[in-house]
Amino acid sequence: MVSIAVLASHSALDVLDGAKEEGFRTIAVAKKGRERAYREFPVVDKLIVLDDYKDILKIVDELRREDAVFVPNRSFAVYVGYDAIERQFPVPIFGNRYLLKWEERVGPFNYYRLLDEAGIRRPRTFRLDEVDRPVIVKMPEAERRVERGFFIARDRDDLLKKAKRLSEAGIIRLEDLENASIEELVLGAHFNANYFYSAVRRRLELHSFDRRIQSDLDGVYRLPAREQLELDPEVRYVEVGHEPATIRESLLEKVFDIGYRFVDAAKRLVPPGVIGPFTLQFIVTPQLDLVVYDVAPRIGGGTNVYIGVGGQYSKLYWGRPISIGKRIAIEIKEAVERGMLSEITT
Repeated sequence: MVSIAVLASHSALDVLDGAKEEGFRTIAVAKKGRERAYREFPVVDKLIVLDDYKDILKIVDELRREDAVFVPNRSFAVYVGYDAIERQFPVPIFGNRYLLKWEERVGPFNYYRLLDEAGIRRPRTFRLDEVDRPVIVKMPEAERRVERGFFIARDRDDLLKKAKRLSEAGIIRLEDLENASIEELVLGAHFNANYFYSAVRRRLELHSFDRRIQSDLDGVYRLPAREQLELDPEVRYVEVGHEPATIRESLLEKVFDIGYRFVDAAKRLVPPGVIGPFTLQFIVTPQLDLVVYDVAPRIGGGTNVYIGVGGQYSKLYWGRPISIGKRIAIEIKEAVERGMLSEITT
């Protein structure tokens, strides 16, 4: 029997819990100083603690001896790096390892291309000299380069003024503006739709919805309007958690439509396409249009809100609610039983 391994961060507890429930041996690869949860919760059979996440490349032989199938998450992609994952990590990865780099907004491989190929509406993007309306600017933070520094601007002049102020505060670097993603500001309700494409059962499943909890946006929400105006805080939009959400049933037609479109586009651009979980983050406008503003071509962090209780729509497929972590384990188990492991791993 294969083992299921994961980098101990992001959505790892969901993956580990689901694997244990399905009878798999579990392996968590942690960074020293961040392993506490994986010692405390009894869902880890083998805990490997490294000085740095990138050191996972040094334990490839150990993972192969364990017959590990590695489940990628955002932390794995960010800290280990796309090139290393594609070229220096000869461990079977659940899903399409070549799709991970398409989560970026800049460069030749980006999710804007995927969305355009799929015919899915997304926010319009601008060059700096084109900005003529309210926008949201997305770029790396100055110190924590893996965190995205977001800010909103009314127009180009306001953008440059705020960028200078944030730079002086040490939050962003002005030189990063050249490669920033500048999107039109679309107002509406935000949702994360968590899907699962089964290569074994040849079907797309919609499992759940969640919403982000962001700091210090959440704190600003809790202030009366007068205090917000007086304080005039620089909101950081740092993702610190998620909460469950539901969506009106009349919108599910559109949610399924963008899910199928995304799967088809990924198959054309990045064969073999989507395998397993992915998340589309979208805004519902007052006109009830769906505008996708972010993509996670792997397990989303928001699935953690459904550990043990399962996504609200998963019951409609399985007769009981299951988490995405458990769904991954079921897919791997069925693939092993049917001799299809090579079809769900790359």
